[in-house]
Amino acid sequence: MSSVTVTTEMTRAFSEPGAIDRNVLGGKGYGLVEMTQEGLNVPGGYVISTSACHEYLEHGSMTAELIDEIHARLSELEDKTGKTFGGGPFPLLLSVRSGAPVSMPGMMDTVLNLGLGRDAAIALADVTGDTRFMADVLFRFHGMYAETVLGALETPDRVDLNSLIDGVTATSQPGPVYDTVWQHCQALLRDELDEEVPDDPRAQLIGAVEAVFRSWNTRRAVKYREVHKIPNDLGTAVVVQSMVFGNLDQDSGSGVVFTRNPVTGEPGLFGEFLSASQGEDVVAGIRTPDPVTALRDRLPHVYTELENTCAELERRRGDVLDIEFTVERGILYMLQVRSAKRTAQAAIRIAADLLAEQVVTTAGALSTVSLEQIRQVQRPGFDPDAHARARDDGRVLATGVGAAPGHVVGALYFDSDAAQQAVKEGVTVILARPVTSPTDLHGMIAADGILTATGGSTSHAAVVARALGTTCVVGCGALDIDPAAGTMHVGGQTLVTGDVVSLDGTTGEVILGEIELSEPAAEDDRLTALLELARERSGAQIFARSTTPDQARQAHGRGATGLVAGIDDVLATTGHLDGIITTLREGEISDASAALERAVATEFGRLFAEATVTEFGVRAIDFHADESSELLRTAELFIAHPELALPLGSEEILAAQLRGIAAALQEVTTDLTVHFTVRKIADSREIAALVKLRDTLPGSARVEIGAYLTSPRGIASIDGITTHSDVVWIELRVLQAAVAGISARHLLTSEPLDSYLRRGLITVDPRVEIDDQVGGLVDSVADVVAREPGRRIGIRLTGPVSVELLSSLQQRGFARFAVDGDEVRPSILALGQRER
Repeated sequence: MSSVTVTTEMTRAFSEPGAIDRNVLGGKGYGLVEMTQEGLNVPGGYVISTSACHEYLEHGSMTAELIDEIHARLSELEDKTGKTFGGGPFPLLLSVRSGAPVSMPGMMDTVLNLGLGRDAAIALADVTGDTRFMADVLFRFHGMYAETVLGALETPDRVDLNSLIDGVTATSQPGPVYDTVWQHCQALLRDELDEEVPDDPRAQLIGAVEAVFRSWNTRRAVKYREVHKIPNDLGTAVVVQSMVFGNLDQDSGSGVVFTRNPVTGEPGLFGEFLSASQGEDVVAGIRTPDPVTALRDRLPHVYTELENTCAELERRRGDVLDIEFTVERGILYMLQVRSAKRTAQAAIRIAADLLAEQVVTTAGALSTVSLEQIRQVQRPGFDPDAHARARDDGRVLATGVGAAPGHVVGALYFDSDAAQQAVKEGVTVILARPVTSPTDLHGMIAADGILTATGGSTSHAAVVARALGTTCVVGCGALDIDPAAGTMHVGGQTLVTGDVVSLDGTTGEVILGEIELSEPAAEDDRLTALLELARERSGAQIFARSTTPDQARQAHGRGATGLVAGIDDVLATTGHLDGIITTLREGEISDASAALERAVATEFGRLFAEATVTEFGVRAIDFHADESSELLRTAELFIAHPELALPLGSEEILAAQLRGIAAALQEVTTDLTVHFTVRKIADSREIAALVKLRDTLPGSARVEIGAYLTSPRGIASIDGITTHSDVVWIELRVLQAAVAGISARHLLTSEPLDSYLRRGLITVDPRVEIDDQVGGLVDSVADVVAREPGRRIGIRLTGPVSVELLSSLQQRGFARFAVDGDEVRPSILALGQRER
């Protein structure tokens, strides 16, 4: 072996000193380099960077220079380990794994035990003293390489190996055993693909690296990135690492451990260990492992070292971690560290506990909780009484491992394609599989619940379900699930496709039939405390859109400082609007105004009575609203009364709404400030006229006047409009739509914008980002906010909020936001997460 030193941006050894960049090394490579630098026992290796991936994907092949560099790094690794790649006396075998900058568990390709030609296999048997072990490793390698690199669909079954080496002992001659296993596997592969796994280990390595690069653009990886909003241009790094063998003997094994329970957030090691196994056995779910705590009795020194290492890594990183490890003959090796996927409930508890333990700052604690996790804890769950009755009635079919909490009721489907189609037809689906794999991703994304018969809390099903926020039960060994037959047998019962079951993703219960769902349980004190810290940190005011008294009550409990409601929305939910529109369409405006006034007085009287906030914004009916044109029957209405198409086209209709609000306010004894706003104001003279109208109406003095600005002309008139108004809201969605020249309702749906974005026809998603031209308009409003900080100028957002959008607006100086009721808490968190 010759000593080689390589310095390049395309590759990097784990042990190489210097700064590390996750975007270059990928998450897996970053963690391995970091742990190596910290002195942990990490098998040696190197990383092929994301830059090399970009180059490969652009040209469709690796350059000769990159191939030479990969081999040079391999020579370095041979020197470091004292082993020989492709030969003996001490053979070097490799794992070749993907490692994107953003974790995509199970989505891309891996090849283990690479480097087995005949010479290396014989050397492996000699150095371990175990020919049966060599045969097992060889069999695993051939099947994984054939499937991952060559695309084989049929790989040899484990039963084949048992028959092939029946009678072979640890001390049998390795050469003939190698020949038997290798030739059998090659023959099967030739029959299917007319190809063979190369017996040259260096050709194996290059083939595996290319396969990992190609896996960046597989259907399942692209779909995963689409669901999780991961950019497509990141690319993946490739980690090439010296193998250690968890399947060597009974003092060996592989495991996955979390530094805290990723389901509940409870402190302490949580995970699984499978003796005499490789890592693929654990994550694939094909064998049910033991709890990691079993190591305490089996290998106490390993457990103590693992516990201390996990505690130190968590303290340094300030987050709960997901760690892969292998034990080889009683020695612990660290193979991967990354931030752990966790349930919403666990994320909240972990953030609060890390803050209380002074492991993280307030900003650090808030950053470990996502907006989607806040949304998840607001979902309904089983009615407690109905749940108890189901248990008492013996309807619990089986109990597995609760891998991702939540309660879901749905129809059983055993095939991912069928599940996806059923969801498109409006069915709530529970996808039941013996075990899931990445090929099931589309069905898992579509389903509301996932159920597997085998696997543990770190299996593919569990990890993906937690990332999706989908209720999941795994390892339900009592179930016999037969996808081909479309049946599930359990306890003498047979369930078929379409039968309804209920899943409890916390207890792991599978319950026959439907359990009634109720609203979420009592508020979590930890969540309340975290959101209060976020609110203090942001200093922002959040107004919640509320159309019913129940929503008005809930809004304050969720942290809203104010409320907003559209009169058309409120009257539509209470049944008044249809009659008023019919009267307008068929008669005179005067015929409808009295009914409109009464309805506003009645319904807003109820809303005001439940409002425990200090400010309430009431928006006038927008007869020209794009998203409700069918509800308002706009086309017919404008034939009868074209004046209703303009904001102040009918003062009589506006006066009726103002009088109704004033009447509702007469019953309010608290200091509730109410502002009445009109949408699509575009000129200061409109707002001046609205103020004048208010001043002519008896009893309306308590009602403030404001405007919703939705057009570039309105923004251009901001100085004059703010001079006459008490409150101004910028309706960002409608403004974005106006500038883009599309209907505002299309900013509330996935299509057609998703297709446009995929085709590259627009570069900015106006649902979650601010278009450059809109940004200029928003900046002009921000200038007014900066000049006149006393002005109440806010941003109205519709639909799910994003950290990026709120942070952008916050940086511009906005501190008043109106959002949908369910988005109050996510908004508070997002605003509190911004770096100061």
